[in-house]
Amino acid sequence: MTGATGYIGGRLVPRLLDAGFAVRVLVRNPSKLADVPWADQVEIVKGDLSDRESLATVFEDVDVLYYLVHSMGSSGNFDGTELDSAKNVASLALKANVKRIVYLGGLHPRGVTLSRHLRSRAAVGSILLQSGVPTIALQAGVVIGSGSTSFEMIRHLTEVLPYMPAPKWVRNFIQPIAVRDVLYYLVKAADIDEPLNRTFDIGGPDVLRYGQMMNGYAVEAGLHQRPIASLPVFTPWLASQWVNLVSPIPRSLAIPIIESLQFECVASEHDIRTYIPDPVGGLTGYRRSVRLALEKMRTGQVETSWQDSDVEGAPADTLPSDPDWAGHTVYTNLQIRETDARPGDVWRVIEGIGGDNGWYSFPLAWAVRGWMDKAVGGVGLRRGRRNPDHLHTGDALDFWRVEQIKRGSFLRLRAEMKVPGPAWLEMSVEPRDGGGTKYTQRAVFFPRGLAGRLYWYSILPFHGFIFPGMANRITQTATAEVERQAEHPEPGEKTDDTRSNTADEIA
Repeated sequence: MTGATGYIGGRLVPRLLDAGFAVRVLVRNPSKLADVPWADQVEIVKGDLSDRESLATVFEDVDVLYYLVHSMGSSGNFDGTELDSAKNVASLALKANVKRIVYLGGLHPRGVTLSRHLRSRAAVGSILLQSGVPTIALQAGVVIGSGSTSFEMIRHLTEVLPYMPAPKWVRNFIQPIAVRDVLYYLVKAADIDEPLNRTFDIGGPDVLRYGQMMNGYAVEAGLHQRPIASLPVFTPWLASQWVNLVSPIPRSLAIPIIESLQFECVASEHDIRTYIPDPVGGLTGYRRSVRLALEKMRTGQVETSWQDSDVEGAPADTLPSDPDWAGHTVYTNLQIRETDARPGDVWRVIEGIGGDNGWYSFPLAWAVRGWMDKAVGGVGLRRGRRNPDHLHTGDALDFWRVEQIKRGSFLRLRAEMKVPGPAWLEMSVEPRDGGGTKYTQRAVFFPRGLAGRLYWYSILPFHGFIFPGMANRITQTATAEVERQAEHPEPGEKTDDTRSNTADEIA
């Protein structure tokens, strides 16, 4: 499996395990899988598809190879890198006698000039189909599921705007497919007996205009249907700016998606049914897929999210250890607080930070920073978090990403906002002698050139109250929660005194 840290791959792995397959996953950074519940059930190997030498032996003894890697970038040479990666996989899979490649590409019309994004996906599929290894290339359109990019774009556009001035592509016909059905086809593709080498169009039972999809979401979300005006002046670039401002989808992600929506994406054949029967109960309709996605969001059961994807242009390097800072310009802000609250109580506040809970200090300043980031094409603060209570390595958290977490004691966040230099925020707790907790908070910034230094000094006055205020509020919130529980214990909950007495009796 390639792409196991992505939206589809992260959901497919446990389903392959449930189907009885032994799974090997190839990742560039194994730490991204540190907290997934199936990590100890798979073989994890490190490698990079663009680095042929790192793939020398990873395809040995593999029957089915899933190719689920795709860049959603809108700049640079992402398509060239994708083609090189596909060529590496194609030749090495043939050499290792892989019996089948399963690829997930994009549904697209024939005989037209495609967007760069769709053109790249089609080219990767062609390389795999010409590899000499029997390849099943599934071509899906808009994927609807909790956390999918397409669903999040529809959701935010519909919820934010009471009236929808929209590009003319809202009149295009699209055949959405529920993520559960995509996963169904991917799992079943491994069991097809014939050595097929071809593409298959896959889609749900509904063919809708994009505007109908937005109003279908409105009905399921309990909103009034939105009047939509198709305006020809909206170019893909201008529409992407609009999406960037009213949704958490960053501009770098919005551009390739919107460029792809210029085309009607409807399945031209349904041959997949010859080899894979429809799932029990039939394919999932659009309205039901929206309903299921909303239910997953309400209950905090979003398995994977578009947020899990790395942000284009964001630094990916981990924070070097302190001794490695020698000879480098680095700016830090250190805050230390002590509280009578237990380490576990402080940790719960830390792990619940961001999203709806905010950042515990001067909300307006954080909001302004988020707006500034969106204005220059960043993710802003509205990206939120996947789970309201728990964080995992690799999770997105507003305009941060979880780089390292030691549950109960340490959290390191890497900045993904647009900033001239890599930046991190660390929060840690440790028991204090005699009871209570020592809370340590550290911001670290490596400035890039003059712009980085000017940036740090320009925001230094704000750091004078944002970071101290944040440290104060986190410890105060933990203390207040302990006091609340002591005054109003839940039924069956033991107070501190009861716990102490019980511990003494046990001793």
